Amino acid sequence: MSFERPIREPQPGLAQLDRRSREIFRSIVDSYLTTGEPLGSRNLSRLLSVSLSPASVRNVMADLEGLGLIYAPHASAGRLPTELGLRFFVDAMMEVGDLSVADRDAIQRQVAASNRDRSFEEVLTDASAMLSGLSRGAGVVVTAKHDPAIKHIEFVPLDPDRALVVLVGEDGSVENRILALPRGLPSSALVEAANFLNARMRGRTLGEARSAIEEALTGAQSELDALSTRVVEAGLASWAGPNADQPRQLIVRGQANLLDDLKALDDLERIRLLLEDLEGKKEVIELLGRAEIGDGVRIFIGSENKLFSLSGSSMVAAPFRDEERKIVGVLGVIGPTRLNYARIVPMVDYTAKVVGSMLRR
Repeated sequence: MSFERPIREPQPGLAQLDRRSREIFRSIVDSYLTTGEPLGSRNLSRLLSVSLSPASVRNVMADLEGLGLIYAPHASAGRLPTELGLRFFVDAMMEVGDLSVADRDAIQRQVAASNRDRSFEEVLTDASAMLSGLSRGAGVVVTAKHDPAIKHIEFVPLDPDRALVVLVGEDGSVENRILALPRGLPSSALVEAANFLNARMRGRTLGEARSAIEEALTGAQSELDALSTRVVEAGLASWAGPNADQPRQLIVRGQANLLDDLKALDDLERIRLLLEDLEGKKEVIELLGRAEIGDGVRIFIGSENKLFSLSGSSMVAAPFRDEERKIVGVLGVIGPTRLNYARIVPMVDYTAKVVGSMLRR
């Protein structure tokens, strides 16, 4: 398994933490990742491998707090790890194990089953849903926008000024767009435009058909009247715009999982902000794109990324490759900062490898 630990300059004092300080810090982090609750000195003293009084534990906790690794959410409360503390734990202390046989089998079965007579997007959607189910976070995938060969196109009138364009791919995919219509357009013009496009697009991708259609339009006066030509040209502009602006597609599954383990009202607000983050597809795509640098799993924690600066969330992500060993996408898990990193890192890594192997078959 490849987990890429970023090379960073150690914070002053962190590299010099003694064994007792590290054990206390690890206990606070482990408790937070398991329960989300602060851990107090009295309970912490009972968890340690050596006998240490609550007063001695508090002294060590004060030192850890001074280093910025932990904090007290309320007066007289126990301690929680800060984002710096989580980053230090992930980079320097976390022990990443291997996946269980049951998890490996579940991933293999889900992705392999999805690969049978299904489109690439459907395979990735199922992989995202599977990651969500295993991690109890939101599963995310970003990949290049698929451009299937066209099987059929149809214009459906909605009102005098608009029509629904239905584009059916040979892989079974369906894409709908709203198209503004010229005033006074007769319904026969929509039929003419659909016939014209179907004759030239069937069996081609949009990219392949576009230049041929534009060329044909210059000599189409005998086939199309002026209004029908305007519909075709408007349709081409409509299809070109979103593809040019967003050449990558984002798949998110399992957002509801984020609501399952709320501890308090501030958790509800944090999750609300995270769900808003997931709606900002451009920002999520840009963050996932950063995981394409290098082969290993990348971990992004809290406000060290602009996207999660308000919600205080984390993402574990890894790239996957096609038959030419080219990176064609990234998949991962997004959730609260108390994700079970040690379990999710190998899960994301293995899923990326399985998806990649399916693409190379």
